[in-house]
Amino acid sequence: MISGERAQPDYPELAERIKQWGRELGFQQVGITDTELGNHERYLQRWLAAGHHGEMDYMARHGTRRTRPAELIPGTLRVISVRMDYLPPEVETTKVLGQPRRAYVSRYALGRDYHKLIRKRLASLAKRIEDAGGAYGYRTFVDSAPVMERALAQKAGLGWFGKNSMLLNPQAGSLFFLGELYTDLPLPVDAPFESEHCGSCAACQTACPTGAIVDDKVIDARRCISYLTIELHGSIPEEYREAMGNRVYGCDDCQLVCPYTRFTRASAEEDFAPRHDLDRAELLALFAWSEGEFLAKTQGSAIRRIGYERWLRNLAVGLGNAPWSRAVEAALQARLAYPSDLVREHVRWALDRQRRKQPIALSTD
Repeated sequence: MISGERAQPDYPELAERIKQWGRELGFQQVGITDTELGNHERYLQRWLAAGHHGEMDYMARHGTRRTRPAELIPGTLRVISVRMDYLPPEVETTKVLGQPRRAYVSRYALGRDYHKLIRKRLASLAKRIEDAGGAYGYRTFVDSAPVMERALAQKAGLGWFGKNSMLLNPQAGSLFFLGELYTDLPLPVDAPFESEHCGSCAACQTACPTGAIVDDKVIDARRCISYLTIELHGSIPEEYREAMGNRVYGCDDCQLVCPYTRFTRASAEEDFAPRHDLDRAELLALFAWSEGEFLAKTQGSAIRRIGYERWLRNLAVGLGNAPWSRAVEAALQARLAYPSDLVREHVRWALDRQRRKQPIALSTD
């Protein structure tokens, strides 16, 4: 797609118009960078060599196409990087983490899947560029291909890498989505975000429930609750189950404690608003969903990707960590015959946890 002859537009002017169009389409920020990611490539190679990616084999599968955009899409000269805030207004956030009978779902997954929305906006941006400057080559990406999203965004001036390896923006924290438009247009590039503003703050490292931030900007995914609840297909290691608490899909702790999160602005995008009260739902209510209900209520949601089996697995752990109650014990007991070794193993663990708490609970009745 990246090839062909064209009339030469005024590229500096076009770059400014691209940023204006991006804001009109709902992106909070737009930056432009070249494709040189040598430093980030070396970091990725070290991270993979250490095994920090766990079962995420796709992180290594594509070789250097991830870190060399022109190998993925020949002819790529520039990357237009965009970010979009996703925190909906008036959601229960840290409050839910302190209510162990409720389920905590990562804030990005409360509403509709962001991929389609951002991809559609990027396609509209690409069309405006074409209308203004003529036919050109491009491809849009939203967490859907071997693309170094955060590295490209940092080079495009959208933020710096925090100690939790998230991209941080001084006016927005880190609660935003990223998207990219690879193009063969020789646009002027923006200055990378070179300065770092974390200083001596280590709030994210201290707050991580499982100690997954093993070094500055280094996450051992095998310990990360987001990985354990979303990426891991098998049994969750017992050593991390208690620390998971009521987090049943993802984890935001390292972002929520970041001082820059206070600058996060509520998103006006209706698609990001919570569905089915997922920002405050009871663990028992979600555990009671049938597979049909799960499929219906997660249609168009990022949660759908883990499937019903892992959904029950995660909820079983949450119920095991919840305060003892007859209702919780009964719900777990009812799932002991579920036709999945994975689910049954986590239900047995949760029942054992509940029964250990029972005498304490009864003695205080």
